[in-house]
Amino acid sequence: MIDFQRLAGWMDSAGLPGKGAPIEHRFLSGGTQNEIYEIIRGDERCVIRIPPPEAPADRDKGILREWRIVEALDGTEVPHTKAVAVCEDASVLGRPFYLMGFVEGWSPMGRKTWPEPFGSDLKARAGLGYQLAEGIALLSKVDWRARGLTDLGRPDGFHERQVDRWTAFLTRIKGRELPGFEEAAGWLRTHRPIDYIPGIMHGDYQFANVMFQDGAPARLAALVDWEMGTVGDPKLDLGWMLQGWPEDTDAPEASESSYKDLRGMPSKEQLLAHYAEVSGRQVDDIDYYLVLAKWKLGVVLEQGFQRAGDDEKLLAFGPIVLDLMKDAADLAESSGYAS
Repeated sequence: MIDFQRLAGWMDSAGLPGKGAPIEHRFLSGGTQNEIYEIIRGDERCVIRIPPPEAPADRDKGILREWRIVEALDGTEVPHTKAVAVCEDASVLGRPFYLMGFVEGWSPMGRKTWPEPFGSDLKARAGLGYQLAEGIALLSKVDWRARGLTDLGRPDGFHERQVDRWTAFLTRIKGRELPGFEEAAGWLRTHRPIDYIPGIMHGDYQFANVMFQDGAPARLAALVDWEMGTVGDPKLDLGWMLQGWPEDTDAPEASESSYKDLRGMPSKEQLLAHYAEVSGRQVDDIDYYLVLAKWKLGVVLEQGFQRAGDDEKLLAFGPIVLDLMKDAADLAESSGYAS
C-alpha cells in the first residue's frame, strides 16, 4: 500500500496544486508490474502509476521510460494522459513513480459487452474501430527526435534484429515444438517492409490499452499503458492491432472473437485505408507486419503457457500459440508480398 501521507508531502514539495489538503484515493488496477490509483486532492484529480514492492528491479527504469513517452505526447494530436509530475527518488515511496492526468471515459478492458450505444448500434460501434486505428496513425506522426526521444529505442536495424531476438527468447523458454515457427521465421528473414520510417510505437496496441470518451460518436480519449513503448516501426502497432481481426466483421463468427464482439466493425481494408489517410504512410506491405505480429505474439504467449502451472488463464494460451504460428506460416506462404 502506498504511503499517501508521504505522497502528499512530496506533492507539496513539488509545488503541485492542492497543497496541504488531504489525499483521497481509489485503487484502479494493478498487478505484478504496476499499481494505479486515482488521486483526489481538493479540486485536483490525477493518477499515480508505480511498480509494487515485489516488481522486478528493472521496472524502476521501465516506469521512468513510460514517463518520457507520456511527457513527450503533451502538445501533440495523440489522445493521451496529461503529464503531471515524476519522482525518480525511490526513497519517497519505495519505487520511482509518476503522476498523470485523470481521463474521463471508459476502457474496453475487462468488459464482456460494449457500453451503450455501442452494444446495440452497430453503426456507432464502427467508430470505435476507426478511432482505434486513428490513435496509432496520429502516434506515427509525432516527431520523436524533436520530442527528445532519440535515445529511447534502437531504431537502426529494428527489423534485422526481430527474428534473432525472439528466436533466442523462445530457445530460453522452449518446452515443446511449435509447428510453423521456423517457416514464418525463415520468411521474415528474407523479407523487409517496402519502407521503414522510425517513430514512436506503443508495443501492445489493442482495445485493452486505450480509453474512449463517454457517449457517441466514438472518440478516443487516451492511449494508455506504455510499458512496451519504444522508438521502432509504428506500423508494427498496426499489424499487432489487426493480427486477430476477423476477415468478415458482418459474419456471425465476428461476435465470437477471442477478444471482443467485433460485429459492425470496419473491415481490415477499411482500417488500413483510414490509417494510411491519417498517417500518410503506405500500407501495401501489411502482410509483412501481420506475419511478424502473429509470430511475435505467439512467442510472447508461449512464455505464459510454459509457466502456467495450474493457472487456467495461462494454460488457455497453449492452443492460441499453435494457431498463431500456423496462421503466421500460412500467411507467409500465401502472401503475394515480396520485398
